[in-house]
Amino acid sequence: MLAWVVLAAVIVLAFLFRHPHFFQDVQYVRTLLKTRRRMQKCIQTNYLILDRFSEVVESQPHKPFILFKDETFTYQDADVLSNKTARAFLRSGLKTGDTVAMFLGNEPMFIWLWLGLVKIGCSAAFLNYNIRSKCLLHCLSCSGAKTLVAAEELQDAVEEVLPTLMEQQVTVFILADRCRNADVGSFNEKMSQASSEPIPKDVRSHLTLQSPAVYIYTSGTTGFPKAAVITHGKLWVISSFLHVAGLNSKDVIYICLPLYHSAAFVGINAAIDGGLTVALRNKFSASQFWDDCRKYNATVIQYIGEIMRYLCNTPKKLDDRNHKVRLAVGNGIRPDVWRDFIRRFGNVQIKEFYGATEGNIGFLNYSGKIGAIGRDNFLRKILTPYSVIKFDVDREEPLRDSAGFCIPADKGEPGLLVCAISVNTPFSGYARDLQQTEKKRLHNVHKKGDVYFNSGDLLRVDEDNFMYFHDRVGDTFRWKGENVATTEVADVLTCADCIKEANVYGVEVPGLEGRAGMAAVILSKGQTFDSSGVFKHVENYLPAYARPRFLRIQSSLDITGTFKHLKVKLREQSFNPNQVTDPLYFLDEKIKDYVPLTLDIFNSVISGKIRL
Repeated sequence: MLAWVVLAAVIVLAFLFRHPHFFQDVQYVRTLLKTRRRMQKCIQTNYLILDRFSEVVESQPHKPFILFKDETFTYQDADVLSNKTARAFLRSGLKTGDTVAMFLGNEPMFIWLWLGLVKIGCSAAFLNYNIRSKCLLHCLSCSGAKTLVAAEELQDAVEEVLPTLMEQQVTVFILADRCRNADVGSFNEKMSQASSEPIPKDVRSHLTLQSPAVYIYTSGTTGFPKAAVITHGKLWVISSFLHVAGLNSKDVIYICLPLYHSAAFVGINAAIDGGLTVALRNKFSASQFWDDCRKYNATVIQYIGEIMRYLCNTPKKLDDRNHKVRLAVGNGIRPDVWRDFIRRFGNVQIKEFYGATEGNIGFLNYSGKIGAIGRDNFLRKILTPYSVIKFDVDREEPLRDSAGFCIPADKGEPGLLVCAISVNTPFSGYARDLQQTEKKRLHNVHKKGDVYFNSGDLLRVDEDNFMYFHDRVGDTFRWKGENVATTEVADVLTCADCIKEANVYGVEVPGLEGRAGMAAVILSKGQTFDSSGVFKHVENYLPAYARPRFLRIQSSLDITGTFKHLKVKLREQSFNPNQVTDPLYFLDEKIKDYVPLTLDIFNSVISGKIRL
């Protein structure tokens, strides 16, 4: 008998030696199963995040919900103010089921507006406050919104497109006491006249967990920004994510990411779900970050890779470790920055994750492996079928075998992440864009008739089953925490007088996350390159993160048989004057011009002397 016990122990030890993360994998899947059971219960009872908010208001009305600058808003305050926004919307003629576009930055009113809209059975479209002109009109149109609420500081951007908005019969409100245009209304005035009485629940009785709660814009893999449909059911999924990562009801979460992004909105919903406090900042500041964390006693922070790098690049201080932050949740942190951050700021647990706004799967690095986004867990695959498949980068399509099915990528080989679309892992697509929605569906992946979500992201799985983000495919790259759609940038460039055609792509810069924008352009016939004119053009029509940092003047652009621009070789040559014989230009923000890219400038960019 003893021999059998010893043998069993040896077998277990041998198994754990080969699979040291087995118990972590099991625990993670158990947590996901618990989350799924809760989700199913919410579906059965039609229980919304707003219902949870109402429960928290009743159970802890005086607990701080939002800390903003020197103000504190309790859950009861949030309830009262969102009732007023709801009634202001009703007084303005908004009807149940309508969509309102919100064009504002990080401030408590962002949250009151959204809560108020849900209370009357409406949805919100979160507009990026950096967009302007044609892109602004596009984003408004694809959401179907007929009402726009904008911050006072964005009046100029609104007035630029106001004639078109009036033609389209869009009602426009500004968050100001007075408006300088007769065609624009004051939402502050509407709120001051509105009652704070609770909104009867039957006003939103038509809402289900399949109803759209919010539209969050994503560049996806091609073209203009698309309005990803976030249902009330998906709100539950994303709100539970931070709790899976380790958030609890005693935490104070510090949010400085823009609320129009899904990452920050996850934080707000997770706070409501757990009944905890949010310290909200209007915009990220590296110099004020830790002072804010100390001021608000923050215990959890959200990040993107750029934020962590900026923090590590600030001058060292004696009080670098004088804070209460125990957990950081986000994505895009480089391994070297990860190590530097922990070494400098103390034993903060970093939980890197992977997920797409419109996607139907996410991963969490629950094991703490530096650089990884999660683990390729066979138990997880049973719960949520997904695959990393071979992908032809040049043709931008999955490789298939002789039977027409996709081929799993080898260990260590970058492959395309796809996830089965099912009842438990739905894909809601994009508002008013069936064509782009269908493009994200991949058919006959492993068997005839199956349908998978195409993430548009290349991942790599190592021999120990750790997963790493490799790159984005298609026409989108990421810079300064924002997705840049190359088609949109190219459209803007070709509106410059001297540019006939443009091929936009992202290039790697040593030491920086993401890819910097670069464009190969053809000049219009008889034109010379107007460097200052092009600078002024991109400054006027593109947000800072989308402006090409490098330009390459070519006599022709290589295209495929289907007239798609070829980019692989251009990306490889990058902005290196040693490899490129074409004229190269660099965006110099100090003198506000595109200047010839010399070897000195190239070396300064590569070494980090010139900061992008």
